[in-house]
Amino acid sequence: MALRPFKRSSAPTEPFSAAILDSLSEAVVVIDPGGLVRYANLSAEQFFGVGRARLVGHPLSEFIPDDTPLFSLLEQVQTSGGAVAENGIALASPRIGNRFCALRLSPVADSDGLVAISLVEQTIARNIDRQMSHRSAARSVSALAAMLAHEVKNPLSGIRGAAQLLEQSVPDSDRELTSLICEETDRIVALVDRMEAFADGRPIERGPINIHQVLNHVRRLSENGFGKGVRFIETYDPSLPEVHGDRDQLIQVFLNLVKNACEAASDGVGAREIELSTAFRHGLRLAVPGQQARVNLPLVVSVRDNGRGVPDEIRPHLFDAFVTNKPTGTGLGLALVAKIINDHGGAIEFDSEPGRTTFRVMLPMQFSQVTP
Repeated sequence: MALRPFKRSSAPTEPFSAAILDSLSEAVVVIDPGGLVRYANLSAEQFFGVGRARLVGHPLSEFIPDDTPLFSLLEQVQTSGGAVAENGIALASPRIGNRFCALRLSPVADSDGLVAISLVEQTIARNIDRQMSHRSAARSVSALAAMLAHEVKNPLSGIRGAAQLLEQSVPDSDRELTSLICEETDRIVALVDRMEAFADGRPIERGPINIHQVLNHVRRLSENGFGKGVRFIETYDPSLPEVHGDRDQLIQVFLNLVKNACEAASDGVGAREIELSTAFRHGLRLAVPGQQARVNLPLVVSVRDNGRGVPDEIRPHLFDAFVTNKPTGTGLGLALVAKIINDHGGAIEFDSEPGRTTFRVMLPMQFSQVTP
């Protein structure tokens, strides 16, 4: 039996190709040699936060700063005619925020220098990696705290008792030394007591918490203490649902973050300013310790200061124990914050640049558990 010859469809291919591109979850834009956007799919609209009509015909540099690695990769493709791919590229602008993306750039065949760029956001994966490192840091501090509480406090008690006995029999000129021994022993005991908080493995008692009441309490404490003279800005979402957590521990978290922000703001230029904000948006899905269920983290609480920013050398280890840039700091505050947020099944991240540092805490809402 003779086979029928294949008959090509008479339908135009361009609308069909556009439909395929619009179905992709990754953002795709096509750039001409002058840097203008010639095409954008639906995912690109979502990525850049503007409609296709606003994208097409406008320079890409209006949406992404031209000093980012994307433009050097674009120049490389235009010069060599070959495709390039890079992972973990940081893209940041007021319009798109801070994004980490995988980029794929390819020249468009049979065109006058057009280049297709696909952008796959990796921010969530990066946040998960960060959160896992924060949890590892919290676990290591917990083990260290348990060891210190057991091995250090008892000998310190003996040292202090011996110093007190010596103080009764030494000349007045030497009592300053025995007093110094007692004072330093008390200081080390206080430090170990602070670290014992990491070794508390008891499950926290969660309940519905109004996060705005927590933040108002923290602000009042701050304004009457270390935050005197600081201008507080509150940008709250009044429709925010309740948080699933422990009130006292959350107060401790945000009191620590606000205290750090106040101290950082004093190092900046101009008036000291702290912004407390809340928002509801889709977040990560992480496991709550001790449970098989996973939770969404749509509740975001941010603490922003206008200080000089976090030094580059400590950023990768900021939530590790004993990491600090304060002359008299212990480096335990943010490590404890990471542990408490971890115990709540949440996540914490930060962005920092001169004049603007923001810590974001992502928390589960009450009764938000979902099955895997």
